[in-house]
Amino acid sequence: MATAVTPALGHALRHARERTLALVAAVPHDELERVQHPLMSPLAWDLGHIAAYEDLWLAHRHGGEPLLRGDLAGLYDAFETPRAVRGDIPFLRGDQVFEYLAAVRQRALDVLERLGPGDGTVLEMVIRHESQHNETMRQTLFLAGLPGGRPERRPVCAAPDDWVQVPGGRFEMGAPATGFAFDNERPRHAVELAAFRIARRPATNGSWMHFCEGGGYERREWWSDEGWAWKEEYDITHPEGWTAGGPTDDDDQPVLHVSWFEADAFARAHGARLPTEAEWERAATWTQEPLQGVGHAWEWTSSHFHGYPGFVAYPYREYSEVFFGDRYRVLRGASWATEARVRSPTFRNWDLPQRRQIFAGVRLAKDVT
Repeated sequence: MATAVTPALGHALRHARERTLALVAAVPHDELERVQHPLMSPLAWDLGHIAAYEDLWLAHRHGGEPLLRGDLAGLYDAFETPRAVRGDIPFLRGDQVFEYLAAVRQRALDVLERLGPGDGTVLEMVIRHESQHNETMRQTLFLAGLPGGRPERRPVCAAPDDWVQVPGGRFEMGAPATGFAFDNERPRHAVELAAFRIARRPATNGSWMHFCEGGGYERREWWSDEGWAWKEEYDITHPEGWTAGGPTDDDDQPVLHVSWFEADAFARAHGARLPTEAEWERAATWTQEPLQGVGHAWEWTSSHFHGYPGFVAYPYREYSEVFFGDRYRVLRGASWATEARVRSPTFRNWDLPQRRQIFAGVRLAKDVT
């Protein structure tokens, strides 16, 4: 007899779909089908991609069923169809994409009723995939100025603007061997760190405004060569989403939509630096003096995105391995738009250093001298 899907997993599967549909419920079809920003996919493409991924992994690979729409496999494959061309291809539009979502979900439920979830890995991966795309879709909504791109209420971090000193020593970094984790979070391994200091809270809109007023986007000495060239080329003078007069949110809320280049310059202007991702994880899991404001904004680290020693791609190399190298920087934590199921002190996000559509901020670090 097949192992039944637990109520918790069944609820999570439904909850992810409810969140997806709620995000686009008030968006007209023509807006769903439009390329809202050159960096982002049409929202209707995201919806079809969510369905195609679920069909591939749950109905096809787990259940052994043929794909519902094999003709759509390449169209909704993120690597075969890069973002630059997604607005020009014949993705499902109008009611068709919602019918595809519903039909795939029914197939997935039929397979799960017949076979159960197995060890649960594929089902968990499908749930988290949809949740992660919810956040990507919110990025599109933010850039388009549509509802859902900004939080209805953003939390205020009232922690003191001071430092937590974390002692040096060895700690175990990465996800444990049991339970669900993405391949890039493993294997867990020992890391030796020197003592360091890390900001108790993330940088706020108010502190970033001081940076702007103090010449933050004009002082060449605070910027890397690559960062300065990017800033000059695109005439960057403040975080994405700010008006000319400053932030649209309160001063004591964590700053959002800053690139790695901006975060690096902000750190230099404060006589500080960005934490390594090992320092970030050590501080986030150090219970003696916990960090505040984790989860309000993704936090840039100084680290490039590489596999841990002994990394093994699972269940497919395109999730992580193809992004390894010196092009991408690691972000840690979570943002207001991140589903609770995805939040973890070992979860690794990554993006190019010039990207600002993500809900990213910064937490400073310093050496202990």
